[in-house]
Amino acid sequence: MDELSKMTAGQMVSLLKGKEITPLDLIDIAEQRINAVDGSVNAMPTVCFDRAREHARQIMGHPPADPPGHYLYGLPIAVKDLCDVKGVRTTYGSPILKDNIAQQSDILVQVLEKNGAIVVGKSNTPEFGAGGNTFNEVFGATLNPWNTDKTCGGSSGGSAVALATGQVWLATGSDLGGSLRIPASFCSVIGLRPSPGRIASGPRPFLFDSMGVDGPMGRCVRDVALMLDAQAGHHPADPLSLPAPAVSYREAVDHPVKPAKVAYSPDLGGIPVDPEVAAICRKAAESFSALGVAVEEVDLDLSGVEDIFNTLRAFLFTGYIGRQVLENHRDKLKPEVIWNIEKGLKLSAQDVAAAEIARAQVYRKFYDLFGEYDVLLCPTVLTKPFDVGIRYLEQFGGKKFDTYVSWLMMTFAITVTSCPAISVPCGFSADGLPIGLQMVTAAQREDLLLSTAALFEDMAGLHRLVPVNPRPAKSS
Repeated sequence: MDELSKMTAGQMVSLLKGKEITPLDLIDIAEQRINAVDGSVNAMPTVCFDRAREHARQIMGHPPADPPGHYLYGLPIAVKDLCDVKGVRTTYGSPILKDNIAQQSDILVQVLEKNGAIVVGKSNTPEFGAGGNTFNEVFGATLNPWNTDKTCGGSSGGSAVALATGQVWLATGSDLGGSLRIPASFCSVIGLRPSPGRIASGPRPFLFDSMGVDGPMGRCVRDVALMLDAQAGHHPADPLSLPAPAVSYREAVDHPVKPAKVAYSPDLGGIPVDPEVAAICRKAAESFSALGVAVEEVDLDLSGVEDIFNTLRAFLFTGYIGRQVLENHRDKLKPEVIWNIEKGLKLSAQDVAAAEIARAQVYRKFYDLFGEYDVLLCPTVLTKPFDVGIRYLEQFGGKKFDTYVSWLMMTFAITVTSCPAISVPCGFSADGLPIGLQMVTAAQREDLLLSTAALFEDMAGLHRLVPVNPRPAKSS
C-alpha cells in the first residue's frame, strides 16, 4: 500500500487500465495515507470517501466502451476548496460559508469526473484564495511538509502539500497571482498555470475573466501533462474555453523537443530576490547549456505591472465577492479581503480602462520576447518558504511592500501577460527548503512549456524526492 502511494499518477493509471488494481483499492490507499500524515500538515480538511466509493463502483460497473486517450480510469484526486463538488462541503476558506454544501459541481469537476477522476477530498486554501500563505479561520493553517514551521505557500497550498506527502496522485489548483506556482515552488511539486481558456471553468460572475485560471498540480511534469489532457477542451458554458489540442500534452512530454534559445531573467526587471534563491535558479537555467540550448540573460522592463495587477485584481474582487458580502459579513472577513473589495469599489471606469491598456502593452513586450526566445526562465518566488505564522511578507531585500500581494511579483507579473507558466523544482536551500524555477512560453504554447519542463526535470531528478513524510523543524 505504501509503495503504491509513492508511484506516479501515470503509473497508477496504467495499473488501473490493466485492471491490476481497482479504483476502490486506490481510495483505500488514499484514505490510509491521509489518516497517517494529514494530522501533521492539515492539507485535506474535508474528505468524501463515501461519495468517492460510490463513484468508483459506477466506473467499475459501467466502464466506457471506448475511453478517450486521456481517461483516468478511477484515479483519486484532490480538489481545491474554491471549487464546488456536488454534495460536498465547500467553504472557500471562509467562516461565511463554513457549513456550505455544494448543490452542483463546477465545470472543472464535471469534466474531470467524466474523464475518470474520483474526488476523495477538498484541499485547504486561504479565505477566497486571497494570499500566498494557506490559512483560514475555518480549518487553520496548512504546513510545509519539508519543515512544518514554514508556510506551504498559497493559495493552492493544500493541494501542493497533499501531493508532496503522497495523499493523492493529482490535485486541482487555481491561479490569479501565482496560486498554482508559489505552493509548487515551496513544496517541491509541479504547478502549471495554463493560458486563459485552456481549461473550462465556471459558473462564475465574470465569464470573460482572463486573469484567474484553473490548472493541474502533480509530483512530476508527466503527471501534470496527463491531468491537463483530462482537463483541456471546449465547454459551451465557458465562452473563453479552447478546443483540446490535436496532439496530447502527454505526447509532448514523452517526446520532448529542445528549445533552440531560452532567456533568463534573475529578477524580472528589479524585483528583490533572495541571493540563495537567485543562485540556485541561475544554476538551473544555465544547465540547459548542457543540452546544447543557447541561454541568454535578458533585461526586462515591467515597470507598472504591479499597478496593473492590483487594479484588475480589485475589480475582480468586487464581482466575485462584492459589496453585499462586505456589508453583511464584514466581521467574518479577513483584513486582506476587506482591503481588496474596498479598493475595487473605489475604482473608476478610467482606472480599469487604463489598466487594461497598460496590460496590452505588457503583452506586446512578451510577444516580442517570444519572437526571439522559445522560453523565459526566472525564479518562481523571490524567497524560500518562511515561518507559517507570518501572514505575508511586508518587506524584503530592503524593499517595503505596499500590499499583502506585493511579495508575489515574480508570479503575478506573468499573470498579466496571459502566457502559460509552470514551476518546476530546481533545488533546495542550505537549510533544506525547496526552490522552484518558473518557466514561461508564448500564449497557448503549453506543449512547448511542458516539453521544456520535462527536459529540465529529467536532468535535475528532483521529482524522485517526493512524496515525503512531514518533517518537523529540527529545533522542535
